[in-house]
Amino acid sequence: MIRSRFQFPVGMSRDAGVSLHLHHHNFRLPPALSTVRRHPTVSLLHFSPITPKLLLRHRFKSNTNFTAMASAADNPTDNTHVENSGSDDLRPTTPEQRTLAWPEMALLWIGLVVGVPAYYLAGSLVDLGMAWWQGIATVVAANAVTLIALILTGHPGTKYGISFPIFARSSFGIHGAHIPTLLRALIGCGWYGIETWIAGEAIFLLLPESIKNSSFSQVLPWLGTSPLAFTCFLAFWVVQLASVWKGMDGIRKLETISAPILVFLTMGLLIWSCVRAGGFGHMLSLNSKLSSSEFWALFFPSLTANISFWATLALNIPDFTRYAKSQKDQIIGQLGLPVFMGAFTFVGVAVTSSTGVIFGHIISNPIDLLGHIGGFATKVLAIFGIILATVTTNVAANVVAPANALVNLSPSYFTFTRGALLTAVIGIVFQPWRLLSSSESFVYTWLVGYSALLGPIGGVMVADYYFIRRRELIVEDLYSLSPTGAYYYSGGFNLTAVTALVVGVLPVIPGFLEKVKIVSKVPQVFTVIYGNAWFISTFIAGFCYWGLSVLLKRRKVSSCLGPQL
Repeated sequence: MIRSRFQFPVGMSRDAGVSLHLHHHNFRLPPALSTVRRHPTVSLLHFSPITPKLLLRHRFKSNTNFTAMASAADNPTDNTHVENSGSDDLRPTTPEQRTLAWPEMALLWIGLVVGVPAYYLAGSLVDLGMAWWQGIATVVAANAVTLIALILTGHPGTKYGISFPIFARSSFGIHGAHIPTLLRALIGCGWYGIETWIAGEAIFLLLPESIKNSSFSQVLPWLGTSPLAFTCFLAFWVVQLASVWKGMDGIRKLETISAPILVFLTMGLLIWSCVRAGGFGHMLSLNSKLSSSEFWALFFPSLTANISFWATLALNIPDFTRYAKSQKDQIIGQLGLPVFMGAFTFVGVAVTSSTGVIFGHIISNPIDLLGHIGGFATKVLAIFGIILATVTTNVAANVVAPANALVNLSPSYFTFTRGALLTAVIGIVFQPWRLLSSSESFVYTWLVGYSALLGPIGGVMVADYYFIRRRELIVEDLYSLSPTGAYYYSGGFNLTAVTALVVGVLPVIPGFLEKVKIVSKVPQVFTVIYGNAWFISTFIAGFCYWGLSVLLKRRKVSSCLGPQL
């Protein structure tokens, strides 16, 4: 059902409100009318394509401000009349809040890209046998695919000023939106724990040798790590919370200030490796250790893993693009992802390859590399860089989405700050030291595994926004709990979206169970599906949602038109 507001003819009383219900299967409202919001005391023009009946009802209310209503119709981004938002953190951004130009958007990506996991991901490809250029090409190709997803899901954030939890309501329903937002939040909590553990490892390196060699550094089997390492993890966990205390404004300022510092430190690391290794000749001469069949068997899971790396942000990018000045700014700014990711991947691969010459063996983990560099001042500078990179990545990529999801779940209780605190607590429960125990567990269990959840969510949301709704949303109904709202569906849940999500996830489950060793062996086809989890689950869920939506719409039209023909 398409809803809109009409402007009353000249001479009609300002104190009258009229509700029209216009039904005709060939009638379409102009786009300008289909995006405006409801005035608190005026009903809307209700359009449904399923029955050719014309009904006219009049309702009279007093003190209706038709000037404000007309203004809203002229300005689709105005959110003056949005009701029931529950929390200021989820209300559409105002024009005054939309100050993010494309250079700032690009700087955001520098802060996100420059970090230990991105470096580790690039180095792990070399560690697994790829040539340097194959590793870089894999990362760049994956991020080019991710860029498309980012731009597609970022569009409604800029157009309507809405965050990811609100955008999810249009496809999953007012209550059904909790399913994708909480799944995204759960993965964000896991990433928060991973990033925090990495920074804790950097702090561990600064400790005196006497402490690092004490009994506190002995691994406890039930914990999976040592009490000393766990204490360093908790220390950084506490310090990091200060960076999210001021909400989104504080995060944006942190990213802007940190970007040039991180670029400087990254260049310093690259120069150091070049000088110590006598240039990049060794890296350029490295050939793949894999046969052709082995390379392709590794390439597609690696491509999926690299897409999964930013698949989290590809879903909740509206949380950031809602502050963009225009679509041009959000699109150009997001080009920073493949550019900066490609450049940082080169640094990661170059430094990792150089360690083979400098130390006699490959060191893909930058934290381990710090332990070999030597020199207290150098260590302090490098650790400062790692901590800064961790904070900038963690608060932007792994706090914003879970915090907003919790606010959406219970606006009366959760604020952004409370949501961020709970995110940090759940990050401990994930036991990130186990996820980072090896390259394979990090890349092919963690990254590929959760892509099977995020891919179908993105497929459903993109199919709904671009192919079903043609990029037209009714912002006021996204905040309405009324059963007559456009996004209330069945009890607040869009069962079509939930069905498509389940259908998209199911084919990946057997391969995942084999990967985590719950089952010993599955047919080869499921192993291939798991290695391409993001692609397969995304397209299955998107196509399923589109097909079911079109089929149900046609059935409704037939059931309403049939008796009258």
